[in-house]
Amino acid sequence: MSLFAGLDISVKTTAICILDANGRILLETMADSAPEAIAIRLRELDQPFERIGLEAGPLSRWIYAALVDMGLAAICVETRHMHAALSARINKTDRNDARGIAQMMRVGLFKAVHVKTPASQHRRLLLTSRKLLQRKIYDIENDLRGSLRNFGLKVGVVGSVKFEDRIRKLVEGHALVAAIVGPLLEARAALRTQFAKLHRMLLELVRVDPVCRRLMSAPGVGPIVALTFRTCVDNPARFSRSKSVGAHYGLTPRLYQSGEVSRTGRISRCGDVMLRSSLYEAALVVLTGPGRWNPLKAWGVAVARRRGMQKAIVAVARKLAIILHRMWRDEADFRWTATAA
Repeated sequence: MSLFAGLDISVKTTAICILDANGRILLETMADSAPEAIAIRLRELDQPFERIGLEAGPLSRWIYAALVDMGLAAICVETRHMHAALSARINKTDRNDARGIAQMMRVGLFKAVHVKTPASQHRRLLLTSRKLLQRKIYDIENDLRGSLRNFGLKVGVVGSVKFEDRIRKLVEGHALVAAIVGPLLEARAALRTQFAKLHRMLLELVRVDPVCRRLMSAPGVGPIVALTFRTCVDNPARFSRSKSVGAHYGLTPRLYQSGEVSRTGRISRCGDVMLRSSLYEAALVVLTGPGRWNPLKAWGVAVARRRGMQKAIVAVARKLAIILHRMWRDEADFRWTATAA
């Protein structure tokens, strides 16, 4: 007899519910949120599992990978789909959530999500850490600009390299202001040093990655966009059609249709924000940058003339996602002309 289980994972404990094929509850228990402790509870009945469901979350990747390595049929379920199924219950508790997840596994009413590989998780950690330091540097610079303006000290247009010298010259005649600004400038210098280390690490990673180097042959795609696309997609075989990539990452418009009403709204903005913003920036470079003329830019310019620049940027970003996926899947570089050489 095959069993079905639902796991509601929190930081410290995990609620476990095990059902048989008829929906009868065989076991309800709690365990520490660790793969070994969960596996011990699951194997208490000494019967095979057909599906073990857990909701996507911060600990889900670690627990999912460990359970799969132990030979258990773990499935990671999409968060929004899980929330929609469990919201019908009046009382929300960990126990009821585990029951609901187990029932979803039993009837097959779930949508499995792709769990990133460890290599992809390492790349994402590098990208997010680099972005975090970059945001903190910008925060300090913007705060200094705004604070010094209260004293009539205008920083003006200055590059990142000469920013510190400019600030120190402005506060030379203000002893107290200089004493306050000094620690901020030292913190900014330390952040810039560590940011440079992560940026060099990113460039080295892209330099030895053949997939990233191939993606960079497309217009508007640099090392950061290439590595972001490689990290977020992880496996091109996830998508049976390249056109699905744009919709998966929220670059297609919403559709509301009911009876005689049919409305097309703005883009859905679902999926990974990091990849969507990277594709948007790449599309902006394609349309407004001084790069070489290519079919993608020609198509985007035509869209901009009909619908406006903002919609054209989103359209080019969606088309660029399709192109990059096809390049990755077919192992082909970007073609700068309509006909092959």
